[in-house]
Amino acid sequence: MSQTYYLAQSNEVELFEASASMNLPVLIKGPTGCGKTRFIEYMGEKLGRDVYTVVCHDDLSAADLVGRHLIDENGTYWQDGPLTKAVRDGGICYLDEIIEARKDTTVVLHSLADYRRVLPIDRTGEVIEAHPDFMLVVSYNPGYQNVLKGMKPSTKQRFISLEFNYPKPDVEQQVIIKESGVDEETAVKLVSIASEIRNLSDTDIQEAVSTRLLVYAAKLIVKGFNPYQACIHTIVQSLSDEEEVLEVLEKLIKLHFQE
Repeated sequence: MSQTYYLAQSNEVELFEASASMNLPVLIKGPTGCGKTRFIEYMGEKLGRDVYTVVCHDDLSAADLVGRHLIDENGTYWQDGPLTKAVRDGGICYLDEIIEARKDTTVVLHSLADYRRVLPIDRTGEVIEAHPDFMLVVSYNPGYQNVLKGMKPSTKQRFISLEFNYPKPDVEQQVIIKESGVDEETAVKLVSIASEIRNLSDTDIQEAVSTRLLVYAAKLIVKGFNPYQACIHTIVQSLSDEEEVLEVLEKLIKLHFQE
């Protein structure tokens, strides 16, 4: 029985289950805080598979994924990385923000993301056949893509793709209420604030307000924080450092919550 709360928006649960049953890798794209990681945790529990999460970054090396030789008092020994553990034992290896990783790192995924389903380990000479329950899942935020960072078409075409976005208002309200225990009226106001911010087109906000931030605001309000102050500290201050943008956001908050 899954313990992680997740409210489906479309057919993503069925599509993920079908992909898992056919050993197909999955790519999830969507903005920050829209529920990608929560979805993977939920599906891992639903399928009864461990999830090995790797947050990708510029310094991530192939050894961080595959493993490396270490030394202790008994000499040298090999230690599997998270990708290798998932391949050996069966599980979901989830690479979050895959486009942040170096290209020479992600090349190790190619033989796992097609019909071969094998992981060659150059340093040991081993070639591991993936466990039947191994599944490769990667995600990224399309809004952060640029010429230097982006998935090659040849890599994308190895995956079943799922596109996530922020939930519809009624779904987002349910998520906020479930996650924080806040009342429905406040949840409606928070979703309205988010919708208005997401529709702003003439500001320097690089990332729209996430469902995660709305839950944070709701939790502060339930804890007894003034709703206006809760929104300032979770939504406004998290979205920008520009004085003009902050003023716009503060005025928007005041339309729903008084200081």
